[in-house]
Amino acid sequence: MFHIVLVEPEIPQNTGNIARTCAATGSQLHIIRPMGFEIDDKKMKRAGLDYWDMLNVQFYDSWAEFEEKNPEGTKYFSTTKALHTHDEVCYRDGDYLVFGKETKGLPEELLHDNPDTCIRIPMVEGARSLNLSNSVAVVVYEALRQTRFTSLKTQGALTKFNW
Repeated sequence: MFHIVLVEPEIPQNTGNIARTCAATGSQLHIIRPMGFEIDDKKMKRAGLDYWDMLNVQFYDSWAEFEEKNPEGTKYFSTTKALHTHDEVCYRDGDYLVFGKETKGLPEELLHDNPDTCIRIPMVEGARSLNLSNSVAVVVYEALRQTRFTSLKTQGALTKFNW
């Protein structure tokens, strides 16, 4: 299982999409406050959180609290400022994939303190960044590919015909 960490997410629709990705991949979602929205039934539905019952989510009031409660496992910090691309590292079950808020990304102090585990999704020159929920999907599926999609259903079936 992988851990998806959102540091101060601001847009409920992104968090909803990420929650659905976590539910579909068996990843645990960690959300570090403050958030730019409240989680209640109405907003959860609007944000696409109809998978909430399939989701394992933990909330924290600060990065320090998150670190205190999750001292083990490698933490990869997704940022446009990284020197390494997301496919250059070797992911392992239990790794943490950390993403910053939509408007500012992750704090530079955090990136500076973890240069070897900062990762970047390649983009053309001049592109600022991908949407947060798209970034999470790209990175988590690379991690899952590297671990051979362990415990995920990898074959589908037609409803009217046999393969």
